[in-house]
Amino acid sequence: MTTHGGNIYRLSETLRISERKVVDFSASINPLGVSKKIKAGLRKDLKYLINYPDPDCHRLKRHLSRHLGIPDNNIICGNGSTELIYLVVRGLRPQRVLITAPTFSEYERAVITSGNNGDRTIRFLPLREEANFGIDPESFIESMQGCRMAFLCNPNNPTAQLLPQTDIKRIASAARELKCFLVVDEAFIDFIPQESVVPAVPENPYLIVLRSMTKFYALSGLRLGFGILPAETAERLKALKEPWTVNSLAQRAGIIALKDRVYKEATFEYIRKEKDFIEKGLKGAGIHFYPSMINFYLLKHQRAEEIVMALRRKGILVRDCSNFRGLEKGFFRIAVKSHRDNALLIKELKKLL
Repeated sequence: MTTHGGNIYRLSETLRISERKVVDFSASINPLGVSKKIKAGLRKDLKYLINYPDPDCHRLKRHLSRHLGIPDNNIICGNGSTELIYLVVRGLRPQRVLITAPTFSEYERAVITSGNNGDRTIRFLPLREEANFGIDPESFIESMQGCRMAFLCNPNNPTAQLLPQTDIKRIASAARELKCFLVVDEAFIDFIPQESVVPAVPENPYLIVLRSMTKFYALSGLRLGFGILPAETAERLKALKEPWTVNSLAQRAGIIALKDRVYKEATFEYIRKEKDFIEKGLKGAGIHFYPSMINFYLLKHQRAEEIVMALRRKGILVRDCSNFRGLEKGFFRIAVKSHRDNALLIKELKKLL
């Protein structure tokens, strides 16, 4: 199984401490946590857990439709966007798939596990460190030649690099000409919503956008994501999707979250301030970080492995990036957390270095 961030349970067992005492910088989740409105709403809905959840998520899809300005027949909800990554690959059965490196590992795993007798091939597009691991649109378009599907994580995980909306649209137009499904994973786009390409989906039969409500709305434990797809493709995938994968509380939380403008504005302001604090601290500690417009940073240091292990012993969990294809040794990732936690991390890094 692929290793991801956020496994506070294993570290708590290793150190024999409570899970609550683990300071988790490995999972890039909104530091404001679950909103008060969501907590209040879910408490009221606990009595309805006796009922099965709506298998089609009708109410949530109606709210998403209004929020995004997209017809609800273009929307599929899932148990996190990861469920939809696997569904897209399983349903569209691409023979050859383009994936950048480094990027989110579940694209590769979805392709590998969906194939029979090696009938799926992956073409990797290496991202250059000297370009801050940014994606070059022309190189991506050229690499799509002969591919039936291409995954593009924007902003990219773990590099935090953002490709402007105009470039994504250009790639999407090329994908249409090449008849290659372009799957744009916008799991972190809520931190910079103006760069989303969701509005372009209805007019492009080869554009698919996946979104997560885990990151921005801090709903990791509930698992909630959705996809925006061409209507015909959405219908095709719905026929293959398992029922009841989105539980009642997750659906309710999603509806409440979409209405909470105060939480959104508070998040933007908080993240901005803490990013300034973290960047100054990292510079002071002598740790190189790559540009980021969202809530996490990719860091590089020659003693990265030592730093990761030393922090773990103190109950501080950061994301070792050595298992990302294209990164290997020397890299680790940190999330933007509460000011108290951020200050603790910077303090411990300076002690180590």
